[in-house]
Amino acid sequence: MLESRYLKDNIENIQKLMTIPALRNFEAKSLSKLLRLSKIREYEDGERIIKEGDFDPWLYFLLSGKIRITKEGVVIGSIDSKGEIFGEMRVIDSLSRSASVFAVGKTICLAVDTSAKNRISPGSTRDERLDFLLLLYRIFAEYMSIRLRATNEELIAAKKKVRRLIEQI
Repeated sequence: MLESRYLKDNIENIQKLMTIPALRNFEAKSLSKLLRLSKIREYEDGERIIKEGDFDPWLYFLLSGKIRITKEGVVIGSIDSKGEIFGEMRVIDSLSRSASVFAVGKTICLAVDTSAKNRISPGSTRDERLDFLLLLYRIFAEYMSIRLRATNEELIAAKKKVRRLIEQI
């Protein structure tokens, strides 16, 4: 893995973040705070990004490439859309990582260090920090809702298939 230093909150970097679909609703001030918590990470094909069972503090936005998600060695999904979030469940529930994530081909991510809260902004008021965190959690909720709907569809399809197979027996 290649990793940058923490990013600077300059206008050029803020404009780049605004091209990420999940971050379009953020104000420049919030994006500035996000940048101070973020690094760019580049992974090679097959390289592990997240290890199931770990307790690391990183949240990821996919910038380019593709990832494969596995649980107990079984592939459970993949993501290849720019701006897609992954690693958010650990940040929300504080439990260990529920799955492993691997790069498929060359993959570049924006990695956000959620343990570096003191880097958000030394001069920020409590309300500004809360507004920032609320925006972040709203993004989590939107993506989790989309994923839950997709999982429900897969579950229904699997149950229908099982029912058909039972009827054939």
